[in-house]
Amino acid sequence: MIKVSVIIKALNEEAHIARAIESALRAVAEVGGEVILADSLSTDRTVEIARGYPVGIAQLLHPQDRCCGVGAQLGFQYAKGEFVYILDGDMELQPGFLAQALAMMAQDPTLAGIGGRVRECNLQSLEYQARQERAPVNLQAGFVDRLDMGGLYRRSALEQVGFFTNQNLHAYEEFDLAVRLRALNYRLYRLDCHAVDHHGHTLPAYLLLRKRWHNRYLCGVGEVLRGAVGQPHLRLVLADLREFWLYLSVMGWWLVLLGLVCAGQPVAALALLALPVVGMIVKKRSVLQGCYSVVSWNLYAAATLRGFLATPKPPASPVAAQLLLVPPVSSPAG
Repeated sequence: MIKVSVIIKALNEEAHIARAIESALRAVAEVGGEVILADSLSTDRTVEIARGYPVGIAQLLHPQDRCCGVGAQLGFQYAKGEFVYILDGDMELQPGFLAQALAMMAQDPTLAGIGGRVRECNLQSLEYQARQERAPVNLQAGFVDRLDMGGLYRRSALEQVGFFTNQNLHAYEEFDLAVRLRALNYRLYRLDCHAVDHHGHTLPAYLLLRKRWHNRYLCGVGEVLRGAVGQPHLRLVLADLREFWLYLSVMGWWLVLLGLVCAGQPVAALALLALPVVGMIVKKRSVLQGCYSVVSWNLYAAATLRGFLATPKPPASPVAAQLLLVPPVSSPAG
């Protein structure tokens, strides 16, 4: 069996895809494996650029199927590796990481996935500034509850889940995978070594929010919750998806505001409306970041409802796709 399949999921990543592919090819050359571009029907030169490299190319058939969750699953349909690494098209995989992760996997069969440290290269956007400031625990070294920003997974564990990533999800696909694996008593670990550089979006924060509303990225929390109803991992979703409780609180805030308006208390309603804005400005010590936080909460809360009410397809059903190029296999160096 092939040792590692690196799946690069991409949509219109012509600015970054060459760097991502080259980094993946260097990485698999160290351990043996294949690289597969999972393309969500890019309309730019992403596929054209990829054709210049010794990689496989799998492509969606229908643009309406585009979402974050479909990319990894698309590549997984054609991957043959004993282990599978998921890499975004705007990321760069670092040398040496795969070898360290494979060595740890060999020592501990309870590990389903291993990640490493992520370096954010775009800190101009308010979105990425906020992410850096939060310094989430799951991005720190040690045992973690999810592997955001990519990781190496054990195929046998993914086969027990039934799929790699849920093709219905427009975001939070790695969290969803993590809770499904943990419900099967697998563990996840993040090594204290540099794994990837993330170059990210350069859109201004509010334009990025607008884009994420239209492409349904903001719906991820609601979609994850909908997919967990009646499933063994529901308790883990409710315990670990803290964003859901924040957005539920925002919905409660809406109801109180509506009640005050209907009760003819506009002054109290205005005071309640201003309270979180003022509070976040003080907390962030920035008017821009404080206002952005409150605006994003409201959009995410509305999108959570939208995502929960959407009707999903069976997550393990085949992705409608075509294989444009069969991936060649590299042997490990040495």
